[in-house]
Amino acid sequence: MRSPASHLATLVVASLGVATATPLGAQVTTDSTRSAGLPAIVVTATRVPIAAVTAAATVLRGDDLRRQGITTLGEALQLVPGLAVVQTSSPGTRTSVYTRGGESGYTRVLVDGVAVNDPGGDHDYANLTIDDVDRIEVIRGPSSVLYGTDAVSGVIQVFTRQGQGRLRPELKAGTGSFGSRALHGAVSGGNANGGYRIGAGHTRTDGIHAFNSGYSQTFINGTGRAGRRDLGDVAVAVHYSDATVHVPTNGSGAVVDRNAFQSGERVTVGLDLGRQLTQRVEARLLLAEHRTDGGFTDRPDDVADTVGFFAQASVDHVARRSADLRTNVRIAAATVVTFGGLAEQQQQRGTLDIDSEFGPFSSTTDVERITRAGYAQAVGTTAAVAWNLGIRVDHSSVFGTFGTWRGGLAVTATPTTRLRAVAGRAFREPTFYQNFAEGFVIGNPNLRPEQATSWEIGIDQHAANGRVLVRATWFTQHFTDLIEYSFGTVPDAPNYFNVAGARARGIEIEISATLTPRVRADVGYTWLHTEVIEAGFDDTPTGFFVEGVTLLRRPAHSATAAVAWQGGRRSTLRLQAIHRGTREDLDYAANGRATLPAVTTVDLSVNAVVRPATPGRPGLAITGRLSNALDEQYESVLGFRSPGRAFTVALRVD
Repeated sequence: MRSPASHLATLVVASLGVATATPLGAQVTTDSTRSAGLPAIVVTATRVPIAAVTAAATVLRGDDLRRQGITTLGEALQLVPGLAVVQTSSPGTRTSVYTRGGESGYTRVLVDGVAVNDPGGDHDYANLTIDDVDRIEVIRGPSSVLYGTDAVSGVIQVFTRQGQGRLRPELKAGTGSFGSRALHGAVSGGNANGGYRIGAGHTRTDGIHAFNSGYSQTFINGTGRAGRRDLGDVAVAVHYSDATVHVPTNGSGAVVDRNAFQSGERVTVGLDLGRQLTQRVEARLLLAEHRTDGGFTDRPDDVADTVGFFAQASVDHVARRSADLRTNVRIAAATVVTFGGLAEQQQQRGTLDIDSEFGPFSSTTDVERITRAGYAQAVGTTAAVAWNLGIRVDHSSVFGTFGTWRGGLAVTATPTTRLRAVAGRAFREPTFYQNFAEGFVIGNPNLRPEQATSWEIGIDQHAANGRVLVRATWFTQHFTDLIEYSFGTVPDAPNYFNVAGARARGIEIEISATLTPRVRADVGYTWLHTEVIEAGFDDTPTGFFVEGVTLLRRPAHSATAAVAWQGGRRSTLRLQAIHRGTREDLDYAANGRATLPAVTTVDLSVNAVVRPATPGRPGLAITGRLSNALDEQYESVLGFRSPGRAFTVALRVD
């Protein structure tokens, strides 16, 4: 097998034949959300000032999340307007995110600039822990012009912590309900020319069910950077995780299986190189790889388990390797034009073995896709106006050529009022399974990408001498060429086709208020309306795309509210409520749809600083969190029980 380095070298050479750039788009931080070593920027690749942002964006600081006892990316994203987070059941089970009514594969996820979605956009948000996270930036709206496939409804960027200054050790140990245990340690340091940080940890839980419900994960995160103005700069990020989740439920949520489990190793590597060629011209190259190795195993429960499909085992290797080469040209004091492009290889190899009363079945998979893209983007600011405009063309070895665009404008109408608007076109390529499946299901290599045309308008209003900020955004998305499965009547004919269409529109509202020097309140609300406007093949009550019905698992109303108090030594107390309105799901047992009832969960967290950190001596803090304090009994997926009341406590030395 060729090494990852040789794959990347091949892609670098290929990328030189295309005008390429790393699509690193709107990343927003403010002075209040800035962390050491990571500057407040909007577009990482071009270092554009924060005033240039035009899209709706939310920033979550890792320090704040850790003080609240939040441990995973999925938990953290519940605080963001416009996002519907669906955790199937017990901790560690599959967690999906629906951004602004889009499909779960319509959100691009990057860790230190490296895409971690599976080919076709799917991503499990249960496996990324917060221990080594500096900040999470969530940009809503179409972003394919910057990121290519998957960035249909939004982009989530996770930036891990960087090292600086003298040697700094960190340690966390925690325990809690459902037999949960967590251990994490890190060491970091640096100087004026660079820095490093290495963190590692292990987390596990017994789960919420009576048996076979456990989850465990071991992870390592490392970053390093070095640079001199006359020589350029280099940054490297390496992330590894090994997770196993046991699955006691069948397809309807009944707890019946004592030995099924899913496991997976994930490795993410990014190498970012930069050089200032002239005072106005910068060149950058990002080499990236993300790969997963894992599978699902379900052995017979006992010697009498011989009915139906009673055993299966799958093993999959999935890899994405890319090279991004770009040039940033500053043509004016506050105007930057980026030219560049990307070459990417996607690959999947795997085996599937099934035992059933009808006899054994086996299949193998060995497929790949190559994508090359070129794009151009211009971003500019003046005292009162910020704007951006970009175009991009992707060429895939499977679906051919697809073009996207995006434009944004923000105007500071008064010192306290800012108006903004964004419009664009985005796409999501088919999954490998939809393109290349064999056996019981036949893939279709002639599928077109799913696509969306979207626009939004918004206002940011400051009041009370800057103590109150209200942000409101109206958005509309129109999805076409949605892919649906069709029961084939012709032997060896494909089962997937581009047939359906849908739309989503809504309002996002964010309110932040400093009530007193020690008390802060935050409120978020989303109204969402989705509707299928072009029916798919299956017009029965259990069809995914039945004309006139809403899209599944997206609540029409959702809201968050939180009040935080800061005491002495930066100790904090936070009370928050998360409301999810009614939403539709499929009920195969009843041959129709079911409405999941609305639910409001309440969480309470406290972070007590026992000893503040001082130069040369780490601080000591105790964090406690009571999740679902009122012990609400609810389901995020029909038939699958969600966790009830849970308490966790952690001791942190840093």
